[in-house]
Amino acid sequence: MTGEHDLDALLRTMKPELLDGTFVFCTLAPSATIPATFSPVLTFREREGTTLVILREQAEAAGLHYAFPARLITLTVHSALDAVGFLAAITARLAEAGISVNAVSAFHHDHLFVPADKADAAMAVLQEMSNAKHA
Repeated sequence: MTGEHDLDALLRTMKPELLDGTFVFCTLAPSATIPATFSPVLTFREREGTTLVILREQAEAAGLHYAFPARLITLTVHSALDAVGFLAAITARLAEAGISVNAVSAFHHDHLFVPADKADAAMAVLQEMSNAKHA
């Protein structure tokens, strides 16, 4: 199954889903191994180190410094990786509402990390966008 490209269809059928838990961003030294006890939802290697997005409880149990306690919203529509404008429309609308977002595109879906204390407001914005009339 190929992902959806049509912006109107993506917005109409995005069906945001708020996942349980609070996720945090941590970093490990470039040469460090990811502990087997971690279950990161995101791993990204940069020159400066490896970024992990893990549950806050895992970071605290390991004594890791972390930043950006966030809730994870998955847009359950199967979006194409080369779809144009989908995340731009979403992040612009969230910005208008004063909500920061770290967006991640995976193979099947787009995922939004939003401040934990603004997750409900972000869901309301996304549901409003999904319910709006599109061209």
